Parts: sequence; structure tokens; C-alpha cells
Amino acid sequence: MVLGDNNIPIFQFKEEHLPGSGIYFDVIDILFSAHSKYQRIEVFQTTSYGKVLLVDGKVMLTERDEFVYHEMLTHVPLNLSDKIKEVLIIGGGDGGSARECLKHKNIKHIKQVEIDEMVVEVSKKFFPSLSSGFNDPRFELCICDGINFVKQTSDKFDLVLVDSTDPIGPAVGLFEADFFENIKRILNPEGILVFQLESPWCHLEFISEVSKKVKNIFPIFKNYVAFIPTYPAGLWSFGFASFTIDPIKELPSDISISDLKYYTTEIHKASFALPRFFKNYVRDV
Repeated sequence: MVLGDNNIPIFQFKEEHLPGSGIYFDVIDILFSAHSKYQRIEVFQTTSYGKVLLVDGKVMLTERDEFVYHEMLTHVPLNLSDKIKEVLIIGGGDGGSARECLKHKNIKHIKQVEIDEMVVEVSKKFFPSLSSGFNDPRFELCICDGINFVKQTSDKFDLVLVDSTDPIGPAVGLFEADFFENIKRILNPEGILVFQLESPWCHLEFISEVSKKVKNIFPIFKNYVAFIPTYPAGLWSFGFASFTIDPIKELPSDISISDLKYYTTEIHKASFALPRFFKNYVRDV
């Protein structure tokens, strides 16, 4: 394999988001490419977004903008309550979500359930800034199936984060009603569930279907969004569910974490203000 010298691209990687449109990266080096038990995992060095992690040919994260996704998945719930001590992360093998959670001093224990050990090992080698939390004494990693874990565990959690890949392959079951019912069972009375929920521009029907499932299970459910340049159409959404905590009515007044790059109290509030086409579609379905 001939690799690029002096930042000269060796090929152009393209990911189609909608028929006839998508995103591309000039790749200057292929750092890793292998097939795990579950999926193909690759790491490319690109000219403008640093290292890029791909799973089955889809961008999972880039060094340049990963902080947006990880901050918005974690700090939205964590800044609503200082009573969150026990956290369960399903997926998130790159470590970014754990890294953000560990910035909060009230966190006593994080249990991360990741099905694919290769994702963890690749992140440790190529994305040390994301996987830094793996060495924290509060962190525990379980290489196992998240669907089976929530079905069988008797542990209770204050926060469950579903940091999954797209709903294909082993991640399909992470968007089913049975999975959310099991999460409801293992959440404490003031517990919160947050999960990634795809792009409103590209997956609106899917978002609506999943939102409806969760609304039937939890008394409080909200969709919220963030701008992530390398995800389909640049607009990404999340789901927030709880028994008692409303993420809009109980806005955080102050943020104790100083090294954040995207999340602020203003962003928190604005993220729940949905574009009209999104809000109407989710409401009507």
C-alpha cells in the first residue's frame, strides 16, 4: 500500500448521506483497517479533520468535532442534577462519553457496556484524548451485549447513556421498545435516559417512530439537537427521557466544568428549540 507523503492525499473517502449528496475527506494515511467479530473498523488520517474513526464505512467521530457529540450526550443530563452518581454507558467504546462524565465530581461509578472490544483497543491506540477515562478508578468496562445486560442486570443507575452506532447490525435492538422498557426498570426514581437519535434531515421517520416508543414508556420525553459538521446533514438529534426531571423547566443556572468547547447553559436551552419541520413531524406521528 502506497501512503501519502507531505500531506498529499492518497484517496478521497466519501460517505453518502442522502441519494446524490454526502461528505468527503481527503485521506493522507490509512492507520488501521480490520474486521472485528461484528463490523469493519477503520481509522483514516485526513487533511482537515484529523483522525477519523469509521465503522462499516460510516463516520463515527473525527478528532476535530467529536467534542460536540460527546458534550451534548453527557452534559445535558449531568448539569440537571448533582445527584447523578451511578452511570451506565451502553456503547461508546471510543471513550468520549466516559471522559465527559468523569469531569463531574459527583460521579462515583461508570459502568460501560461495549459489545466490540476492537473499538476500545483502536481508540486507546489512535484516540488517546478520548479514551483517557479508561484508567480512572471510577470507570469499569464490560465487553458484552448491552441489550442482554439491561435485560439481566439487577443494578440500578441514575443515568443511562446509549452511545450507539446507527441502527444497523448489532445496534438495531438498541432502538426497540423492549430495550427501553428494560432501561426504565434499572433506572432510579429520579433517573435519566439519553440516547443518540440520528439526523432530522435524513432519518425523520425513524426518529419519530423511536420517539413514539419512548413517549409510551417514560412520562417525560424531549427531542433535542446539536450541530455536528461531519454527521449526516450536520444536524444531529438526541432523545431525553426521565420520570421526574424536565430538561427545559429545570435549566442549569451555572456550569462548574470549565474546559467544555460546545455546551453552555444557553446551548442547553436552545438545543430543545426544534426546527418547525422537525417539531411538527414528531408531534404528529
